[in-house]
Amino acid sequence: MASGLGAAEALDWPPRRKPLLFILSGPSGAGKDSVRERLRAEFPEVHFAVTAATRAPRPGEVEGYDYFFHSVDEFLAMRDAGELLEHAAVYADWKGTPRSQVVGPLARGQDVIVRVDVQGTETIRTALPEAVTIFLAPASLAELEARLRGRGTEDEESFRIRLATARAEMAQIPRFDYIVLNADGALERAVAETAAIIRAERCRVARLAL
Repeated sequence: MASGLGAAEALDWPPRRKPLLFILSGPSGAGKDSVRERLRAEFPEVHFAVTAATRAPRPGEVEGYDYFFHSVDEFLAMRDAGELLEHAAVYADWKGTPRSQVVGPLARGQDVIVRVDVQGTETIRTALPEAVTIFLAPASLAELEARLRGRGTEDEESFRIRLATARAEMAQIPRFDYIVLNADGALERAVAETAAIIRAERCRVARLAL
């Protein structure tokens, strides 16, 4: 009787998996930073892309871990040199994803998680269409409003701009691959669901270099 192993033996087995890019997006106040921080412990082998920003560091933020903090002139020089995969003016400041934070790790075979706003998601997806997009959303707009007010970091006009932007971003949910609700008091569930998406995508046959 002929062995059924012949076909498998002819393959490079076990198969190698293509590195994946996960984009974690959603409106301001949805909890992207909190979910990302929990995922760091869950997936220590993943590269978490660090965003470049022109705003001042907030208490507790660390250069090179939370953000790369730049002057406006430094940021615009990076933009003009083509060093940013995406960039945008965000609430009077500039933010962008350094190309080296994504392309480099992917080339080394490392999965990457990028935290970016909805506008940035579209730009990155255009450049890297195989990216897996995850929209992190509040349980309700009322909950989101309460979170934004609770920060106490903006005046009333800035708050209204953030809330209007959040409403517009929520309208883009159908363009994403996945949605994860991050309700108040349910952070662990949001982290678990995001982790489940990452693990499931890693198991898809389409991700294998067969």
